[in-house]
Amino acid sequence: MISMTVDRAFAEYEAVRHVLPAADTTSRDTVYLEDLSDLFDQFDVFLLDAFGVLNIGEEAIPGVQKRVADLVSAGKRAMIVSNAASVPLASLVKKYRRLGYDFEPEDIVTSRQTLAIALKSMNDRLWGVMGGDLDGLNDLGVSRTASLLDDPDAYYNADGFLLIGSGSWTEDRQRRLEQSLASRPRTILVGNPDIVAPRNEGFSVEPGYFAHQLSKKTSAVPHFFGKPFPNIYELVFERLGQVDRSRVVMVGDSLHTDILGAHIAGVSSALVAGYGFFANSDVSKAIARSGITPNFVLARP
Repeated sequence: MISMTVDRAFAEYEAVRHVLPAADTTSRDTVYLEDLSDLFDQFDVFLLDAFGVLNIGEEAIPGVQKRVADLVSAGKRAMIVSNAASVPLASLVKKYRRLGYDFEPEDIVTSRQTLAIALKSMNDRLWGVMGGDLDGLNDLGVSRTASLLDDPDAYYNADGFLLIGSGSWTEDRQRRLEQSLASRPRTILVGNPDIVAPRNEGFSVEPGYFAHQLSKKTSAVPHFFGKPFPNIYELVFERLGQVDRSRVVMVGDSLHTDILGAHIAGVSSALVAGYGFFANSDVSKAIARSGITPNFVLARP
């Protein structure tokens, strides 16, 4: 069982900065505000991370449902931009409606959708899948899959690997995957670049962490889909159409995914300080250490 504190998670992100996309992340002053409503007059499009902005684990953050509803009532566009990869879009729509949010399918862009686009040209392979119900992979467009559980043959027979969920992943399975890749390198597609995600009881360890471990211990070079990489933002702006990027803001709780991704996409950014990754942490110190500077810091979403 891997235990993650905010300090360790931050250090893990810093250790893989050479893998993350590069951008000029320091040339701005940060304005400290209370919540999302303080940004309504400055922006027309709000790209909202999910975990740490809309919810923590399976619970909505109190008061955010109303602020998002007020945002939409004011004529703004609200869109979830999430590294959620373990479940299909329909499941996310149901989840956020259950939590009190009224997002339509076209209002949600995920790393899983970004991965599905890449898979269109690779459908002939047998994919070994980390996480996810094999019966629920239809949206990915892959016809040949095998669950990466405890059968060594599933690892050695696969033509490539899809890392989309880590809820049932274990250190033994990680070691089995490392050994398989060491003997025969293959393509690794990572549907969730996050290293951790905030939960009620702390952090869960996400596919991005395990992907980076593979690259450290083998010759594997994982391919990432989702924030902070450009591919997910390309899908966002394809969905939005013609829009003035100076009127777009990315709101998230992670410097290394949400805020760095905003820099990459050429939009403004707002870091949530009081919930999610940096809850009960010194955000100013983290900004200084990383050099990833948001336009705004919000006490709450």
